[in-house]
Amino acid sequence: MQYFATEAESIFYQQPRKFTKLDAPDILSYALGATLYMPASMPNIIEMVQSQKYQDLKSFVIDLEDAVGDAELANCQEKLIQDIRTLYTLYSQNEIPLEDLPLVFIRVRSVEQFKHLTTVLGKRQAVITGYVFPKFTAVQGAAYFEILEQTIEQHQLTLYGMPILESRDILYKESRMDALFAILKVLRQYRQRVLNVRIGATDFCGIYGIRRRVDSTIYDIAVIRDCIADIVNVLGREEDDFVISGPVWEYFSNERVLKPTLRATPFSEKGALYARQALLDDYLDGLMKEVILDRQNGILGKTIIHPSHIRIVHALYVVSYEEYVDAMSIIDNNDGQKGVVKSQYANKMNEMKPHMRWAQKVLRQAHIYGVYNESANFASLLLNPNVGGTKNAEAQQQVEHYSRL
Repeated sequence: MQYFATEAESIFYQQPRKFTKLDAPDILSYALGATLYMPASMPNIIEMVQSQKYQDLKSFVIDLEDAVGDAELANCQEKLIQDIRTLYTLYSQNEIPLEDLPLVFIRVRSVEQFKHLTTVLGKRQAVITGYVFPKFTAVQGAAYFEILEQTIEQHQLTLYGMPILESRDILYKESRMDALFAILKVLRQYRQRVLNVRIGATDFCGIYGIRRRVDSTIYDIAVIRDCIADIVNVLGREEDDFVISGPVWEYFSNERVLKPTLRATPFSEKGALYARQALLDDYLDGLMKEVILDRQNGILGKTIIHPSHIRIVHALYVVSYEEYVDAMSIIDNNDGQKGVVKSQYANKMNEMKPHMRWAQKVLRQAHIYGVYNESANFASLLLNPNVGGTKNAEAQQQVEHYSRL
């Protein structure tokens, strides 16, 4: 797999690199990008993979938990088992080669269900990258990872676990730190199996009967912002270096109350303002703002529920040329001769010691998503190259393009 494999090389100073589920976990943990959740009841999942229906989609989760009703659970579980068996057959016959296989995860409901699935699927789990563990606590989390270890050893597999932090003991202030440090102890024990730590903000909001609007972000909800800050504080420390993914963006249409937050300046290219208007019409500026705030808070990766979100998220993960040259300057000058140097753009200082970890993370991100040319930005990837004028038909084509993503 490779992000933006068919895009014009003129957009990139450094092209995104290819990867598969067998890459080193420190690289793979950055590669999930926009992870699409879909209920296990969804038809044609295998056809979606085989046809590469969404070329920008590199990771998805087949959900047996909240997206599936209790009454349909048994049927959905059986369907999932059949889907994985079919996918394994296609993979083993090289009809879906490893380099075209997305990062596939299964979100289970319980430790018991997880144990059943690993037993039934056996070696066929070679086609999945791992499992998502909901309502993660230290006690059942240890049980999940113990079963995962046993499965890996028994079938000689490469598998990972992704805990979702979304339970009351994490949200409630009086129990939060004890819960987080207990979880940290478990995750450290199974560090090599933890690909990603995910935040279940929808469940957190539900506890308080809160739901963010389409024109706001999760960081506008104070009680959730406070909790996210503590999760990053405990799990995002240098000594552990867990990659923490951002909460789900759950909108794909709504009505706007507040002013749009997407500036026109990045869309200064001729005809590009129609692309901006298409984003605003699809209410995607809120998602863009939240992704930017995720990155600012040390969070990379986004849970999504609609294909229209995929390209938006990935375009914002490509490293800017300025970020890249700053990161390279910090690393190249980290020889003990200097403590600080002026940036190439002469607009900031780059300090070797405090900025080193930031620079290392930027280069990992650049490895997966690439680096923009100096004259390019996220808008360069969001423009439809077929639109170059200002005619109504062309403008409508631009809007329809983004509506179909």
